[in-house]
Amino acid sequence: MPLLEPKPESLRPTAVRAPAHDRVPAALAEGTPLPLRRDLSALLGAEKVLWKVSDLVRYAADASPYRFVPQVVVVAEDVDDVSAVLSYAHGKGREVVFRAAGTSLNGQAQGEDILVDVRRHFSGVEVLDDGARARIQPGTTVVRANASLARYGRVLGPDPASAIACTLGGVVANNASGMAAGTTRNSYRTLASLTFVLPSGTIVDTADPTADEDLAHAEPKLCEGLLAVKREIEADPELVRRIRAKYEIKNTNGYRLDAFLDGQTPVQILRGLMVGSEGTFGFIAEVVFDTLPLDRSVSSALLFFPTLSAAAAAVPLFNAAGARAVELMDGNTLRASVSVSGVPQDWADLPKETTALLVEFRAPDATGQEEYERAAAEVLKQLDLVAPVPSVSNAFTRDAQTIGGYWKARKAFVTAVGGARPSGTTLITEDFAVPPSRLAEACEALLELQERHGFDAAVAGHAAHGNLHFLLAFDAGETSDVRRYAAFMDDFCRMTVERFDGSLKAEHATGRNISPFLELEWGSKATELMWRTKELIDPDGVLAPRIVLNRDPEAHLRGLKTIPRVEAEADPCIECGFCEPTCPSGDLTTTPRQRIVLRRELMRQPVDSPVGASLLDAYGYDAVDTCAGDSTCKIACPVGIDTGALMKDFRHRRHSPREERIAALTAKNFKAVEASARLAVAAADKISDRLLTSVTGLARKAVRPDLVPSWLPEIPGAAARALPRTSRSGAHAVYYPACVNRIFGAPDGHTGPSLPEAVVAVSARAGKPVWIPSDVRGTCCATIWHSKGYLDGNTVMANRIVEAAWGWTAGGRLPLVVDASSCTLGIAHEVVPYLTDENRELHAELEIVDSIVWAAEELLPGLTVHRTVASAVLHPTCSMQHLGDEAQLRQVAEACADEVVVPDDLRCCAFAGDRGMLHQELTESATAREAAEVTSREYDAYLSANRMCEVGMDHATGRPYRSVLLDLERSTRP
Repeated sequence: MPLLEPKPESLRPTAVRAPAHDRVPAALAEGTPLPLRRDLSALLGAEKVLWKVSDLVRYAADASPYRFVPQVVVVAEDVDDVSAVLSYAHGKGREVVFRAAGTSLNGQAQGEDILVDVRRHFSGVEVLDDGARARIQPGTTVVRANASLARYGRVLGPDPASAIACTLGGVVANNASGMAAGTTRNSYRTLASLTFVLPSGTIVDTADPTADEDLAHAEPKLCEGLLAVKREIEADPELVRRIRAKYEIKNTNGYRLDAFLDGQTPVQILRGLMVGSEGTFGFIAEVVFDTLPLDRSVSSALLFFPTLSAAAAAVPLFNAAGARAVELMDGNTLRASVSVSGVPQDWADLPKETTALLVEFRAPDATGQEEYERAAAEVLKQLDLVAPVPSVSNAFTRDAQTIGGYWKARKAFVTAVGGARPSGTTLITEDFAVPPSRLAEACEALLELQERHGFDAAVAGHAAHGNLHFLLAFDAGETSDVRRYAAFMDDFCRMTVERFDGSLKAEHATGRNISPFLELEWGSKATELMWRTKELIDPDGVLAPRIVLNRDPEAHLRGLKTIPRVEAEADPCIECGFCEPTCPSGDLTTTPRQRIVLRRELMRQPVDSPVGASLLDAYGYDAVDTCAGDSTCKIACPVGIDTGALMKDFRHRRHSPREERIAALTAKNFKAVEASARLAVAAADKISDRLLTSVTGLARKAVRPDLVPSWLPEIPGAAARALPRTSRSGAHAVYYPACVNRIFGAPDGHTGPSLPEAVVAVSARAGKPVWIPSDVRGTCCATIWHSKGYLDGNTVMANRIVEAAWGWTAGGRLPLVVDASSCTLGIAHEVVPYLTDENRELHAELEIVDSIVWAAEELLPGLTVHRTVASAVLHPTCSMQHLGDEAQLRQVAEACADEVVVPDDLRCCAFAGDRGMLHQELTESATAREAAEVTSREYDAYLSANRMCEVGMDHATGRPYRSVLLDLERSTRP
């Protein structure tokens, strides 16, 4: 063991708690049972089998209120792996569940036996026919697919609120639709073809002209059975009418029986049945969508009504006017949304009865947009709108930022309302549909039902389609609360079916919580046909049993997860998974959601639990060490949970008092430390990379990998001893070269000026000269200490830099321009919690400007471009995402290059200062997809705006990344 390896016990929760009834049993402390682990490792390779108890726990949670712990997790790499697992399950009598993003709301992504991860290695988009179609791998998110299509002015039909995280395999498997999809733009209607693997292992490509012939040869009994069911349905006119009527409104409850009416051959029938089958009929290996026009000309309004019925009455008027989306939010939803960044805070004062409609029109061009706006104006004349708080405008706008704020509030319904639930409660998310003409009546009936059963009343939904959503929060550890939920569900299901003839699931799919009520909605004949269909396709019941069909009347009450209280920063988490696609460590160790899920399991366990001990042993590396600390999870999380900040706090907990004292001493003497670091880099430049790699490798083994960085050949040489000479007189800004740019020099092979020289030169060239203070050495943005959880050192440097900046800028009269985006973020925002009261007041007067923003907004207007390169690829950093500076980076790059590309698979590089040297595997994993995209072609320039991120991207791609400001200086040099 390394000399300074931290003790796992330092991360043990300190709160006193009673063991939870749903804790992972002690029998799983050693993980997957050895025979199962050996079998699958021999079959697939050990690297594809996740067996530790921490693996099983982190995969046991999804966005639903349920929790089922798998026996093993298989990370499939291709269809052959999936087929091998299915064959093994058949031979051993085991069960298989497929999991992609884990954003499903009803437990569809959970299994109690073999769980197969089909996200990690199943990502990719191929745009076909100039954007008219797209071939997409099932682990690709909706947002990622639409990013590729946007270049062609096209978009997918399904638009679920979880598009940032949910994957296309899950979207198709659940027939998820969303805000504007309705019944005409969903997967069932826009899917051109798909390839799937049946439980038997048979692979079917519905686009193959010989698919029916091949299927008849491979599965004759299945083909005969499907055609027999089709004949039986078509022979019953009443049943045919019932099936057609059920799909006139949104409906994802049960299997798509209309597939038997729409399909003429077994393959065509299966193509329809696979949509909405929730992983119970096979593995969806690839989908081809017919895409739709993007319609970039958008006009939206958030309109406020005095009552719910008044809002509902306006819905058909906007539908008739051609609105693409009409979204409803009741008063409780609006008030809860103030927890979402960007939502007006005065919404908290809205009257309870207030209801809002978010109305959006989308057109292909300005002419169409103007026509829609005229139609909308005519509707507005007929409405009685209210403005209970100052932020309400009740007007249509074309402003993208305003429209984005409206949609952010609407899409955050689940997490905003759920995040405000009482601590320790489980969240149930339901959706249902009624005929749109009965929308107001259904809303009022639902709210009355919620109040009667003691639940907070709130409703939102896709009003244009009669599709409503609501939430229920209760304590799954309390029998009385579970029974209260059960009573509500009985009444709700009867109300929806018997009073409104509605759909118990409109777009979230049946799942575990509606399966007992399937027959109530569909009747016995249709339900038995669904059972027959399942038995035809999966006669051995291998795939996802008990998820769609379940004869247990209390199935929805089994497996409900308790939500133990954890650290305040993470406690509001409802495990939605929106954070996961942004997380750099997601394909290596854990995601933010999984870090919290593991924490909650620790809270469920008794203090002396062997499961708890195993979880703690793994948590240090899997959760704490390999967290990049970039906090992009906070951006993605609708309630702003910063798991990165929590991991930094855990790093602090693991520090000994001696380590904290050394870190503080380093901060106090940083001028000497900085000089020594520059000299060390200069010396290292004269030693072979091979020797340095060997020496640092030995030191890491002896001391601790999280303390001693590895040497990377991409690390640049030392910076010049002296910074450029500048004058304070006439300066338009104070220029602060970050310590990383004072220690490290230009990229290898760069022959022009250094970054500080370039910033000084280009600023003077634009008529806005900058001044570098003579005493910048020995100061830092404090990120070095902040990222590692060194509280005392962070406090020392945070206060030092603010005091220095106050003096340099003459009390904030000049802006402080910072040349590394992470340092800009550090000085502008991250230092604030660690400042004294007096320094916090000084900080409020400072204007901190990133050098990219300075160049885009202040310098470019005064510069003349003399030369450009043909192409450039950008790596916007995670700090830029926090600062909102990505557009300015592109603006500067477009001045230097004729073609500028931002990779669709962009993600934080996870280099995180020196973390990429402490854990090379983290950066390599985080950048794998972006690197593959970047290296698929050649560019003339590889540009970013942070030295260590550039080093990380050098390491990932083998391409020479540099600051965009170096290219700006070159492009504008006379």
